Order: sequence, then structure tokens, then C-alpha cells
Amino acid sequence: MITNDPVQDYAGQHTAPEPPLLAQLTRETHLQTMTARMSSGHVQGRFLSLMSHLMRPHRVLEIGTFCGYATLCLAEGLAPDGHLHTIEIDPEKEARIRRYVAAAGITSQVCLHIGAALDVLPELVDEAWDLVFIDADKRNNDAYFEAVIGQVRPGGLLIVDNVLWSGKVLPTHELKSGDKDTPFVRAFNDKVARDARVEPVFLPLRDGLLLLRKK
Repeated sequence: MITNDPVQDYAGQHTAPEPPLLAQLTRETHLQTMTARMSSGHVQGRFLSLMSHLMRPHRVLEIGTFCGYATLCLAEGLAPDGHLHTIEIDPEKEARIRRYVAAAGITSQVCLHIGAALDVLPELVDEAWDLVFIDADKRNNDAYFEAVIGQVRPGGLLIVDNVLWSGKVLPTHELKSGDKDTPFVRAFNDKVARDARVEPVFLPLRDGLLLLRKK
């Protein structure tokens, strides 16, 4: 769950500091958007950066750019000839994303696609992904997974965000009338836990990250 509890504060205090450009993006996101909590944030961002540095990926795919915070984190570990494709459905986010990508000096390595991911992904069928980050509408988690799993190289990694869904996925949580997203998150989590194509590790980091290593 995304909380401000002492454990989360302690984790942040003992995590590598947020780079200045990302701190600026965090502040701007909180000042200018109503959904700032959708941004990956400090600790999760440093985790994504760490995974990227460890893998040194040549090809990264991000589904759901939002304001570009995770984009910049994932790009930090790119191989010198690496490229990152990121897909954002909201055209109003484009100017901010491009501005921060330019400020980070990675315009030549980041390709931004504006549109619905399931419409854009068929244009990228020739790519072989080393690292995939899925952080878009939760109802389509399974559709995104199935759309890309065949292009992820053996040993490659998929990371899916918000798999705790503020704790609503827990079996002790009673679904409320009108909650149409939680059943999809639960079903996806249960499916990939049994999927023979991947090795899952569920991390209760922030709102939950599901790591899936392709076998």
C-alpha cells in the first residue's frame, strides 16, 4: 500500500537519494496534477534504476508513462546502444515527458508513443525486450502481459506495478459494490503465480511490485 507510515519513511532515509532532476519532476507532478500518487516516487524509482543498472538492458518497454518518472529511472541503466520505448495514452502528458527526457539528455535513447498500448504494441513486434515495466490501467494487466511475453528474451524481466492495489487484493478484503478493478488485479496475480513461462517474486514495496523472470 502507498502509505506515509514510519517503515516507508525509514526505507526512504536508507535509500540512495533522489537525483535532483527527479526531485524537480516529483515537485512539479504534485503541484500540477491531481493524481501525483501514480508516480513511482523515490524508493520505487531507485529500485527500478537498480534493476536497470544490474541488467544493462538493450531494449526496455514501459507501458504507462504518466509524467515520465519511471522512464528516467529505467533509462539510467541502459546499455550504451540501448533504447527505451514508453507508451502513454494521454496526449496532454506528452510535453512534460519530452521536456524531462530532454533535460536528462536521453532524447536519442527514448522513444515516446502516444496512444492506447494495445494499439501501439503491434507496431513493436520486431523488438526483443530485456526489461518490461507495466504500469497502466489495471484491467488490462493480463492483456499487456500476453501481448509482450512472447517478445521478452529468456532471462528477461517483467515488472508489474500496483499489484497490492491498496491492499484490496487480500482475501480478507471485502469487495465493495462498484469496485470493478480489484477483481482484475486479483485474477492477474493469481494467474501469473501459476504461469509456467515465468518465475514470479511478489514484493510488498509501495503498492506492490510483481517481478516476473521469463524462463
